[in-house]
Amino acid sequence: MEKVKAKKHLGQHFLKDESIAKAIADTLNLEGYDDLLEIGPGMGVLTKYLLEKPVNTYVIEIDTESVTYLDENFPKLKDKIISKDFLRYNINETFDGKQFAIIGNFPYNISTQIVFRTLEYRSQIPEFAGMFQKEVAERICSKKGSKVYGILSVLAQAFYDVEYLFTVDETVFIPPPKVKSGVLRMRRKENFTLPCNEKMLYTVVKMAFQQRRKTMRNSLKALNLSDNLREDSIFDLRPEQLSVEQFIELTQKIEANAV
Repeated sequence: MEKVKAKKHLGQHFLKDESIAKAIADTLNLEGYDDLLEIGPGMGVLTKYLLEKPVNTYVIEIDTESVTYLDENFPKLKDKIISKDFLRYNINETFDGKQFAIIGNFPYNISTQIVFRTLEYRSQIPEFAGMFQKEVAERICSKKGSKVYGILSVLAQAFYDVEYLFTVDETVFIPPPKVKSGVLRMRRKENFTLPCNEKMLYTVVKMAFQQRRKTMRNSLKALNLSDNLREDSIFDLRPEQLSVEQFIELTQKIEANAV
């Protein structure tokens, strides 16, 4: 089969630099799991390095042309190509409750959704690595006080230790994107359960950053908090001034003191 043509509506930009593909594959420590899922393998430039690893590599790909190409060119993937949309697929049809890692050169248009989906399955995903639009990768890894620190930063870091690894230039893709890319790694925290209500944490974080220029007292006004709690000095801060731990502590206080 001829090479696959990149499709704009799928956000495809095929990596052509072998050294970068190998570097991304080598970001995994391969500890705590036997299975690996690559999202959006395209023509398999990253896949071939993953297949050298001592794990069972699966790929999930929505593009039927890419699926045909992979099927014809990667016999090691026999019965391990999932022709589905990762965002809608019940991952346990393949992994049945087992631990597995996620990796990929992620389509920019769904990359943040991939992270949120990973957080849903965090009890099964000890490691996650891949390539994003540079500013998205930086946002996920940013700490309090940063202008790009936000919802994605707090929620990812509540469950994972995140690390920005390296930047990738536009010229190593076909077609080249208009922005640089960044590779990051997330390793699940040893204690990744929350000491607060998860749904409430998500609510607090999202409400806070939707009005990020306001103090927490103003942005969380709709939560109907007790007067006593609203006097806490943490409410004088703006959301980017709170660490992940402080957001969790605040959520605990809200659970205990809300009217």
